[in-house]
Amino acid sequence: MSLPAVPLAAGSSPSPTPSESPTVTVPSLQDAQESATNAASWVEQNWSTWLAIGLRVLLIVVIAAVLRKFVLRAITKLIDRMNRTVESAAEGSTTLGGLLVNAERRRQRSQAIGSVLRSVASFLILGTAALMALSAFEINLAPLLASAGVAGVAIGFGARNLVTDFLSGVFMILEDQYGVGDQIDAGVATGEVIEVGLRVTKLRGDNGEIWYVRNGEVKRIGNLSQGWATAGVDVTVKASEDLDRVKATLDEVAEKMSKEEPWNELLWSPIEVLGLDSVLLDSMVVRVSAKTMPGKALTVERELRWRVKRAFDAADIRIVGGATAPAAEDPVDTTAAVAAPSVFSNADSPQVAAASPIAPQRAVTPSPK
Repeated sequence: MSLPAVPLAAGSSPSPTPSESPTVTVPSLQDAQESATNAASWVEQNWSTWLAIGLRVLLIVVIAAVLRKFVLRAITKLIDRMNRTVESAAEGSTTLGGLLVNAERRRQRSQAIGSVLRSVASFLILGTAALMALSAFEINLAPLLASAGVAGVAIGFGARNLVTDFLSGVFMILEDQYGVGDQIDAGVATGEVIEVGLRVTKLRGDNGEIWYVRNGEVKRIGNLSQGWATAGVDVTVKASEDLDRVKATLDEVAEKMSKEEPWNELLWSPIEVLGLDSVLLDSMVVRVSAKTMPGKALTVERELRWRVKRAFDAADIRIVGGATAPAAEDPVDTTAAVAAPSVFSNADSPQVAAASPIAPQRAVTPSPK
């Protein structure tokens, strides 16, 4: 039988034992004075070092910012000066070279070159400033540089195609191999350049398709829009035609076409009759050629063929298409090579009857009596 617990008086609490009483250490005034003295002594001993480091880092940051701004402004002025030089040369030149300047192409090339130079300059200046700031804190940069070298080698092996594309794009832009609006043959694709990037070049094909060509995969470039194009027309006439009359007719066509619009702008040189390109037994080929605006050679060739055909028809000069037909000979008997009819072709001949199989005879059954 358990006894009921004696309730405690209201407001009373059990008194703690001596072992359970908390011990609170109150720092004395002497301890606080010693801590403040030690802190002041540490600051007094190291403040000059920290101040020197801070000033050095600040000086590095200021110099890097000023140098970066100066270099970027110099690059911008250099690109603008190049553009103004090209524009002034194009405006004051009346030769063929002055007509080759393309404003859109020059603008894009300048922007690409300026962007690459600014990125490289910013990376070099800021990267050097960061390393100098770390060295000011007496941080050993040898492990960091070694790790960066190993990481760079690993990234180079993993992204070698990307690096190849980027470097190829940089050199293509710097060397001005092609630009926007050029008709090029890149080997893997052919078409009009609609965008030039550091990694990929976009081409518009003849059927409207868009080709994305990596710059690192381009081994050769055939630019059909630089310089001028050549329009060549071969006129094939009979060997019996008078060459002087043929040449006079072609010269008349060339002179008339060179004075009419818009052909006087598309033709960058007079239309020349180069002479006989080949002489055959029954025909001869006269070559006509002219320098035209890039990309307009096919248009000029079509118009020149049209005018030559009409002029030759008016001058009664016959144009032949390749070798002429052979002269008519005695008609050939088509039955000469056919063998004579055989006697077996006649179903009533004795040979057919002798060669025919004997028909089986039917058995005769006796009639019932």
